[in-house]
Amino acid sequence: MNLKELFLELEEHLMQDSKPSIYLESQYWNPLFRKYPFENLYRLKQTEQSRKYHPEGNVWNHTLLVVNEAAKVRNRSREPLVFMWAALLHDIGKPATTKKKSGRIISYNHDVIGEELTREFLSYFEKEDSFIEEVCGLVRYHMQILLVTKNQPYADIEGMKKRTDTQELALLGLCDRMGRGEKSREKEEAVIAEFLKICDEK
Repeated sequence: MNLKELFLELEEHLMQDSKPSIYLESQYWNPLFRKYPFENLYRLKQTEQSRKYHPEGNVWNHTLLVVNEAAKVRNRSREPLVFMWAALLHDIGKPATTKKKSGRIISYNHDVIGEELTREFLSYFEKEDSFIEEVCGLVRYHMQILLVTKNQPYADIEGMKKRTDTQELALLGLCDRMGRGEKSREKEEAVIAEFLKICDEK
């Protein structure tokens, strides 16, 4: 197996499996997973998160949960393959941005760095530019649900709307929020509904 074959096999599992995490875990110790550009996924397991917000632990654990949640709803996505790659790559920027500050684990700008790394990853495997830009848009703006609903200064509804479909972003956001240990779907869906309401009013 070479890198391209691994990529295509992974893509197939993202689209067909009910729990893509099983395949991802099986490939984690594959030597190819430590090579560029898969190394950026390999590093997720070594990247810790704040247990306050992420009781599931490191970024790899979180990503596996998010991908499984995404698999449950991919048939609701306008572009399921875009959606599934965004679910897998949404936190790819965390290894490069995670640090401890005043005893807290933070990963500021992981969405911005994540967009760059997502573009590199998908470009390496020669995905179409339009496809890459759609995935990158979701990765870049996946934090907007938190920022918009909390009325934070970095909320960018205008920029988000230019580059993404808010319904797709909301679906990804629900999976992201559900991929944090035991969460109430009803409560998280209420947050997503509030996000869409605010976006519609802008």
